[in-house]
Amino acid sequence: MAKSSRAPWKRQNPRKRAGKASKHLSPAQKSAAKARARRAGRRYPNLVDNMRMAAKKTSKSKSKAKSSKAKKSTKKSAKKTRKRTAKTAAKAKRRASAKEKDPRGGLTAAGRKAFARKQGAHLRPGVTKKASEMTPQEMRRKGSWAVRFYGRAKLPPLVDAKGQPTRHALSAHAWGEPVPRTVAAARRIAAKGERLLARYRRTKARG
Repeated sequence: MAKSSRAPWKRQNPRKRAGKASKHLSPAQKSAAKARARRAGRRYPNLVDNMRMAAKKTSKSKSKAKSSKAKKSTKKSAKKTRKRTAKTAAKAKRRASAKEKDPRGGLTAAGRKAFARKQGAHLRPGVTKKASEMTPQEMRRKGSWAVRFYGRAKLPPLVDAKGQPTRHALSAHAWGEPVPRTVAAARRIAAKGERLLARYRRTKARG
């Protein structure tokens, strides 16, 4: 759009034409306009210096608005980055957890190492040998596990809503036992554990 060649004091006030109230200069702006006029050798008040001061105010407001917009954009970007970082960390944690758990039951070697780092406990793989091949210590370990897991008064769920065995039920596989899906099956493992512990005590008593 071409600029008008008419002098500003000969043009109609654009704010009045738009039906808006006129804006007035602040005392500080008036002082600056007066000083500008004095330097240029102009009489004051005059429209030229007042317009210059008003234009400065507008550009300052625009600059402030841009700065505010940039700050908001930076905050939004930082928030997105934090969310993305949190999601990545959660995914990494899930992947690590998946590597530590044997899908068939119990922990993997990596899982036992992670448990040792976090808890300071040195877990060993479950005993899967036949009772006749076990050492007294292995009898004690497996018997203790069986009674502790499946001999408690109230058992945790053995199957989930989809009918799949839970992690508690799957731990039987890590000890060479069939995965129980019913309370009766879990109690049979516990009874076997009791027999192993009784056998261990007899072996120990003999010397």
